[in-house]
Amino acid sequence: QRHLVESGGGLVQAGGSLRLSCAASPIIFSINAMGWFRQAPGKQRELVATITSRGRTKYADSMKGRFTISRDTAKNTVYLHVNSLKPEDTAVYYCNADALSGSNWGQGTQVTVSA
Repeated sequence: QRHLVESGGGLVQAGGSLRLSCAASPIIFSINAMGWFRQAPGKQRELVATITSRGRTKYADSMKGRFTISRDTAKNTVYLHVNSLKPEDTAVYYCNADALSGSNWGQGTQVTVSA
């Protein structure tokens, strides 16, 4: 049973934009923060951005400017808007929910940016 469902990935041309969505199942309660991480081929998973239940955001330094994280608390959904996509943004993007019960991960959504 998937408790975090990501969507919005796909093939995008460089310079384009996209929005990723991640919906958390109600089974995950008391979520403190949600966030996005990514893992490029041959590289370690890295932080993109997180957002707390109060809306406080945090971005990895390399992600500031083109990435915007937002959250709809009522829908238990977090979004990631990415502008001016670059081929080096190609990765599997994972959603994370930090909850009272622990850390939860989605299965990931592939984003491929063509030159």
